[in-house]
Amino acid sequence: MFEWFKTILILPFNVIVVIPFFILYFSNYHYHIPDGVFIVIGCIILIVGLFLAGWTMMLFNNIGFGTPAPWNPPKNLVIEGPYCYVRNPMIIGVLLILLAEFFLLHAVQILWWVIIFFVINTIYFRVFEEKQLENNFGDDYRRYRQNVPMWIPRFTPWHL
Repeated sequence: MFEWFKTILILPFNVIVVIPFFILYFSNYHYHIPDGVFIVIGCIILIVGLFLAGWTMMLFNNIGFGTPAPWNPPKNLVIEGPYCYVRNPMIIGVLLILLAEFFLLHAVQILWWVIIFFVINTIYFRVFEEKQLENNFGDDYRRYRQNVPMWIPRFTPWHL
């Protein structure tokens, strides 16, 4: 339980709460109530993002027997639920939460953070994480990577 608390506090909490707070604080952001359409879109995206992030974290715990953190990676390759459609649904969930913040706070600074966070993760996955997963799970991961896209979900689920 402590491992999950530490993981959530260090990774998504910083990305979703701490960094946006500092971005807005140092940019002299002033809140303006967004249009109703922005609020509705933001709430829908927030719900989807929270659901996806929560679901994928549960899969990491229950099937992978690990966390999304590099210091406690999953022991088993997780290819269930949304992972049958796309390789990075947890980060997609976090990106959706950040996008919801953009809509709800009406802050273009957060949109820039969404883009930067996406680019950082794409580079990290290509340079480090995919190599680590290949070392840990071998041919199973190589087949998974060949058949399941990194960011844009498949229309049908893929299974090993």
